[in-house]
Amino acid sequence: MKYTGQVYRPPFEARSLLLQVTRGCSHNSCSFCTMYRDVPFGIESFEQIGEDLKEARELFPAARRVFLENGDAFCLSAERLARIAEMIHEYLPLTEIITMYASVLNIRDKTDAELKMLRDLGIDQLNVGVESGLDDALRYMNKGYTAAEAVRELKRLRSAGMDYAANVILGGAGSGRQRENAEATAALLNETRPYLVFTGTLHSEPGCPLHEDLRTGAFRENTFREYLEEEECLLENLKLQGCYFFGLHPSNVVQAYGVLDRDKEKLLGEVRRRKEELREVLDLQPLRGGEGAVLL
Repeated sequence: MKYTGQVYRPPFEARSLLLQVTRGCSHNSCSFCTMYRDVPFGIESFEQIGEDLKEARELFPAARRVFLENGDAFCLSAERLARIAEMIHEYLPLTEIITMYASVLNIRDKTDAELKMLRDLGIDQLNVGVESGLDDALRYMNKGYTAAEAVRELKRLRSAGMDYAANVILGGAGSGRQRENAEATAALLNETRPYLVFTGTLHSEPGCPLHEDLRTGAFRENTFREYLEEEECLLENLKLQGCYFFGLHPSNVVQAYGVLDRDKEKLLGEVRRRKEELREVLDLQPLRGGEGAVLL
């Protein structure tokens, strides 16, 4: 099957069939991201998608979940996404869910009727970069929308019958604002009800504005203490039922996984234990490895 550049997918899509329908990212200007900086945005041809699906039919005929690559495949028109969904069902009739990365901007560009039509074709559980519930943090990240706009569009998505997974960046508002960011983000998530919350901490690679701002001190990263306080505050304020909390990204200071609200106390206990383990370095900033992995 054909892929262009580095292939990215959420860790919880490890068992999904990956099908390229776009190249790069249509936005490609978030201040913290370098994933698609060197990949010009493009749209895959139906001919190539058909060839890939023929191959997938031979290799993975029982595929039940398909993840559409790359950066924000939901940017495609509803008409094009509908045709792709129909092709998937033709070649892989056991497929139940078709999902992909999406942004608030992608949702905004589709009508209520189009969202419902896409849901009827099996498109569901979109992975949306919510990042933060604070407007100034969203502006700094160059997301292109406000928290109120995110709430409006995610509610439209839910009204169409689609679930969504929310990506959240701990430390997205910077040092000293951990409680403010956690409370605002929890409020946004409580109102829009994702089926999964995927957390990572703020990190960057060379080639994006955040990396330079961290180097010069224009943006100050959270300390270990602030990251743990922010995650603790987020968990305390989340009022979600049956929602997966996926905190297993290597950039996280504490590795945590559970189901809200059932496992809230267990998750809080893991955060508090980690705070005790790191008591001698709590006021230092993390040392990072690849993908933002916390080395110390």
